[in-house]
Amino acid sequence: MCRKHIKLGQSLRIAISLAIFQGAMPVIGWFIGSSFSNVIEKADHWIAFVLLSILGIKMIKDGLVPVGQKKVKNPSSWKVLIPMSLATSIDAFAIGIGFSFFIDSIIFPALLITLVTFVVSLFGIYMGRKLGSNLAGKAEILGGIILIIIGTKILVEHLFFV
Repeated sequence: MCRKHIKLGQSLRIAISLAIFQGAMPVIGWFIGSSFSNVIEKADHWIAFVLLSILGIKMIKDGLVPVGQKKVKNPSSWKVLIPMSLATSIDAFAIGIGFSFFIDSIIFPALLITLVTFVVSLFGIYMGRKLGSNLAGKAEILGGIILIIIGTKILVEHLFFV
């Protein structure tokens, strides 16, 4: 994703896609959680842990591949953008399920998540252009480790502190 030649239109397309998925997934999770809370509550921590760990491990593996050996993909193409947006919003789905136990309306949190994701994504793309491939692998590895830590935290909290 760290490309110096990415244009504003491509940046906006990426940021909008990420923002829409990040905002929609908690809504979907909230509705499912509200409908099936008694069933989901028993396994939500395991689902979040497994999904975040798989995604984290994949990011770590991808981060270990030297930049010159990576297959270059167009990050603003829909073939890349939709799966990337979906994969990065799985945790937001789990958060939506969690929200269903604590809040009566998901509208404000979803709008806030959408807005923040849009702004942070644009900033991240800008920083990626500036820092380029210097941080690409390291950032992916760090992101993967963070996802695994978040998944583990969710699992440990539900198993031992709930």
